[in-house]
Amino acid sequence: MAPLRDSYTTDPFDVFKSVFASHANVLRRPEDYINHSLYFEARTFLNGLLLVEDKLSMAHSLEARVPFLDNDLVNFAMKLPARYKLGNLGEAVRSNENEPGPKTAVYASARDGKLLLREAMARYIPEDVTTAAKQGFSAPDATWFRGQSIDYVRRVLFDRHARLYDYLDFGTVSALVGEHLEGRQNRRLLIWSLIYLASWCDQFLGSSARASAGRSVAMSS
Repeated sequence: MAPLRDSYTTDPFDVFKSVFASHANVLRRPEDYINHSLYFEARTFLNGLLLVEDKLSMAHSLEARVPFLDNDLVNFAMKLPARYKLGNLGEAVRSNENEPGPKTAVYASARDGKLLLREAMARYIPEDVTTAAKQGFSAPDATWFRGQSIDYVRRVLFDRHARLYDYLDFGTVSALVGEHLEGRQNRRLLIWSLIYLASWCDQFLGSSARASAGRSVAMSS
């Protein structure tokens, strides 16, 4: 394992950029951007998905399989022109990852993803399946951070004595989270990250000196 100090000289952008070191990097057409995006996700994001799939399935004694990740099939799919995967290649659609369900709206407007796969399976699978909108397995965080869950968010992120604030500025975090809770900004991804960071700090770092001092003051009062 590399020494911790190496992390201070590593630029995450350079790490991601290195993915394309041996991959064509001339982007002129929408197809080029699509192929680059698919290649990038296969080399980076896919690894995380497989770790989650393996851990969750094993936690429930399930032996999961990912047949579409057969090496030969992946190599074949990577070589296919983008027109066999997506339609409407002349129109770029942008979405905000912070907004819940942006991809759902995009899929609903086009429903043209996985073109070749849908066509190949049409003779074996009912039409209502082959023409259905794509569905993911994302956590329902859009609803988690509403209603009664807001009390949990406040309890975790508005505790100025939390170990989290040994490393982050309480005023800045509370202002950003407050804008979300007041409905002025959608920061669901930021809140998700902060809650997990707070949980990690509590589990692996324990209570901070400020937290202990805060409890002592509360007890004495």
